[in-house]
Amino acid sequence: MNSKSKNGKKSALGQLLIPLTALAILLLFNLIRDPNFFAIKVAVNNDGNSVLSGNLITIIDNASALAIIAMGMTLVTAACGGQDISVGAVGAIAGSFFVKVLKSGEEITAGSVILGVLVCILAAVAFMMFNGTLVAVFRIQPMIATLILFSCGRSIAYWITGSATPQLNSPIIRAMGMTIPGIPIPTPIFAVVLVGIILSLVFRFTNLRLYTQSVGINQGAARLNGINPTVIKLLSFVLLGVCVAVASMIGVCRMAQLSHKTLLVDVEMDAILAVAIGGNNLGGGKFRIAGSIMGAYIIQMLTTTLYAMNVATVNVKAYKAIVIIVIVVAGSPVIKSKIAALSNKMKSGRQLSTAKGVR
Repeated sequence: MNSKSKNGKKSALGQLLIPLTALAILLLFNLIRDPNFFAIKVAVNNDGNSVLSGNLITIIDNASALAIIAMGMTLVTAACGGQDISVGAVGAIAGSFFVKVLKSGEEITAGSVILGVLVCILAAVAFMMFNGTLVAVFRIQPMIATLILFSCGRSIAYWITGSATPQLNSPIIRAMGMTIPGIPIPTPIFAVVLVGIILSLVFRFTNLRLYTQSVGINQGAARLNGINPTVIKLLSFVLLGVCVAVASMIGVCRMAQLSHKTLLVDVEMDAILAVAIGGNNLGGGKFRIAGSIMGAYIIQMLTTTLYAMNVATVNVKAYKAIVIIVIVVAGSPVIKSKIAALSNKMKSGRQLSTAKGVR
């Protein structure tokens, strides 16, 4: 193994150190607090199908939409050096189109679901392209550019569906949002795996990772090397749009209805936190998708832990904020540099002692 490969693996492990440590602490805390916290059982749902149940399954299932959006948010953050705060609102718009197509016929069929999925993805990508154009072409700071849809996106979703809360009574929808008959694992978990595999294949067989990181680190230098920063930034928003569409459909299918007010509400803040907890630089550049996915599960595990401890709903966000501040500060460049300096000092001391012993 050459030195570059060793350094790459060492860098990746260092980036994942904070989320791995936070996850280990949460796991240990819950095991001490309640040894049965992560017990997995087999239960029977309302449709008479056997499904897996337990806190661990709930955590992995409920974090699915957040994990998918965090993957897309990572790419936008890496390429643009900023975050999209309109993902929840765009998700509500995409969900409205999805439901509009499903309710256009007398009943929900496989054909209408496929058409609805395509329309949902196209709608999310189109609105994300609007954000991407403001950022990549007009060079508006991402958080400011996406503030437009953050403010009016749910109103647009309201115009699409009106004041109604459409109900989706269909076994296909229940299978997409809950479990497929005969498969006890919640379907949204498969969606996370599928999106993760697709992105992994894209990174493996294309130069997208390298181009995205290059643009995020120094787009001037990237342009001199033949990379078009505008195209890379737009592409990152397109991929985020696909992720938002998938997360939106998970939310709609899980509830078997559409509520433009509550669908993916506050998900943008959790997605940004997941990216930060995952060890990614919010200023752009190098990124690690696996870190963001872990960040999403850490946030959901923390939420589930607080509810299991009977913390009042109104206080959950305050406790989450305290823990997340500790995690983010621990992974900040200042703390990392001090830890690195201390480590180098200790290593130098050991080498000096060894040299003296040899003499």
